[in-house]
Amino acid sequence: MNIKRSIVLRVRVIFILVAVAACAIPYKIAVVQLQEGEKWKAKAEQVNFQYREVPATRGNIYATDGSLLATSLPFYRVAIDPTVVKDQKFKSGIDSLSRLLSGFYKDKSATAYKRMIQDARGDKKRYLVLNRKQIGYQEMQKMTQWPIFREGRAGGGVIFEKVEKRYRPFNSLASRTVGFLNEDEYGAGIEYSFNNYLKGKDGKALFQRLAGGVWKPLFDADDIKPENGYDVFTTLDVNIQDIAETALRRQLTDREAAFGSVIVMEVKTGHVKAMSNLQRNKSGVGYSESYNYAVGDIGSTEPGSTFKLLSMLALLEENKVSPNELIETGNGAHRFYNQTMYDAKTGGFGTITVREAFEKSSNVAISKLVDMYFGSSPSKFMGYMDKVGLAEPMDLQISGEGKPFFKKPGTKNWYGTSLPWISIGYESKLNPIHTLALYNAVANNGTMMKPLFVKAVGKGNQLVETYSPQIIRKQIASEKTIKQLQELLLGVVERGTAKNIKNDNYQIAGKTGTAQKIVNGRYVETYYTSFAGYFPADRPKYSMIVVIDSPKGIAAYGGDVSAPVFKEIADRIYALDMELNPVDQTKIFQAENLQSKLPKVGAGKGEELQGILEHLGIQAKSPSAEDWISAVVSDDKLNLKINDTEKPLVPDVSGMPLRDALFILENKGLKVNYNGKGRVIEQSILPGSKLTPNSTINLILG
Repeated sequence: MNIKRSIVLRVRVIFILVAVAACAIPYKIAVVQLQEGEKWKAKAEQVNFQYREVPATRGNIYATDGSLLATSLPFYRVAIDPTVVKDQKFKSGIDSLSRLLSGFYKDKSATAYKRMIQDARGDKKRYLVLNRKQIGYQEMQKMTQWPIFREGRAGGGVIFEKVEKRYRPFNSLASRTVGFLNEDEYGAGIEYSFNNYLKGKDGKALFQRLAGGVWKPLFDADDIKPENGYDVFTTLDVNIQDIAETALRRQLTDREAAFGSVIVMEVKTGHVKAMSNLQRNKSGVGYSESYNYAVGDIGSTEPGSTFKLLSMLALLEENKVSPNELIETGNGAHRFYNQTMYDAKTGGFGTITVREAFEKSSNVAISKLVDMYFGSSPSKFMGYMDKVGLAEPMDLQISGEGKPFFKKPGTKNWYGTSLPWISIGYESKLNPIHTLALYNAVANNGTMMKPLFVKAVGKGNQLVETYSPQIIRKQIASEKTIKQLQELLLGVVERGTAKNIKNDNYQIAGKTGTAQKIVNGRYVETYYTSFAGYFPADRPKYSMIVVIDSPKGIAAYGGDVSAPVFKEIADRIYALDMELNPVDQTKIFQAENLQSKLPKVGAGKGEELQGILEHLGIQAKSPSAEDWISAVVSDDKLNLKINDTEKPLVPDVSGMPLRDALFILENKGLKVNYNGKGRVIEQSILPGSKLTPNSTINLILG
């Protein structure tokens, strides 16, 4: 009986629990629906609707003349929400729209496009990417006139998703200096260093999450518009940059070198007008910019004999020597402790003056002088690194600057041989831009300028930052020492290791450098060649350094490899710079004969010639604004004719200024030599002759 009663009680308890649970479930549902409904609804909306970032338009990068070096161009991905189109509009326009899409993208038939859009509409799919290919702004504008699309986003469902791409009008020109920025906001050059200005401020817009994880942009009153980035105005000159890259590439190719750098700087301001860094491609064919050797750590290397300028500065500043006193170099070998210093010339130079020692780049002479006068106080000599501003980085405007390296007397890596070897550019490391800063200071009468790449940041005429020329050291040496150094540098070109680049039109001052390279801890017969200097020597406007690493062939020294590149670049800059090389206007506009009042007009771009003639009040209609035009005076009339330079023949450049002639001939693959000033009066290969690439054509100017 007790057992039966116990079972009955347990059944009753279970029944009560089930009843309570049955009542609790509807209650919980009611609580969720009524009390927590808003919370879960908000969560659902948060999952399906989000305010997401809308990237700002990146600012432009300009050259000093206003030419665009980098800009952001808008491209668009085309999508559609086919559910918003009214039935009548959809039926009347779908066939035409499908044909237009098929004809434009050429990836599938009109029937396939029609089926894809209809299926998406039937499935109530609110976001359909029509094609992954991105289109340009003009193409987007044309599409807005197509059936269905012309109803706009609200009526036709068309969605043009903006995607911006960085575009460089001059392609690879100054590519490493202009730089880049990847998706992780890591990069190099101006793009990276001035990213905070260029990137602007992203906005926010409402997006809806659709099936497949796709986010569709929506219109919303709370959208925050992006603020576009600021523009960056550089000091770079596209003409000088092009000249520098062309000359450097040619020499690297001819010498099969590993890499090379060129920097051209304005003496008074420190404005970098050009910087090129070319490295042999991994395939072994051709050269491109992949690292900034002129500025970066990898470019820091033993400078070689260009460093002798600093050694002479210290010797002259301490009144230890005079340029005309004698120094014995013997047979070109001198022993310092357990190592022997050698001159490049077999048999040595014998007894020569200090001036000749610098001009001929005698290792023995310079190292003996420095060891003789600073051997007992090496710290005094090394102190000149700081005095001239070379001991520390210059805090350049572009990131990645390598740090100069100099041994310190008294440390464990300082030996008795350290001072002699440092004096001629070994056992230390400098970037090309640091070496150039020293030479620029000598050209600038002792004032060292900080190299500048950017002169302003702003939008239009509104500037938010300006960067004035900045002095690193007001005076690196006395006026007397600077004058002596200027004379020594001029002597190198007039009589010394760079006399091969001496010319009659203007003077160059500079110093050759050749440093043996270290491989696996040992010096090998491979060289790092350089030439640093400035021009014109009597009124310096530009300083420049050219370095070429591991050139092949005989005579692989700075004077044979790097100096000719310096001269080629300097020649062309000199020809282009009206301040240095003014054109005699009386010759250009001299009357052709006494009876004719018409000026003597050569040749040039149609638009430019037309402008000049209109300014002179002469009636002559150019047949083309874009083509090259030749002018001929006949029967007291001025006739302008198109000079066809596109044919695969040697073009006629007679009457053209050197700048235009160089542009046309070099684009034809010809190498150009020239003599004289003014316009082309004679060319060595007759116009209309068969064009042979890499041929040399000689021009006479007058």
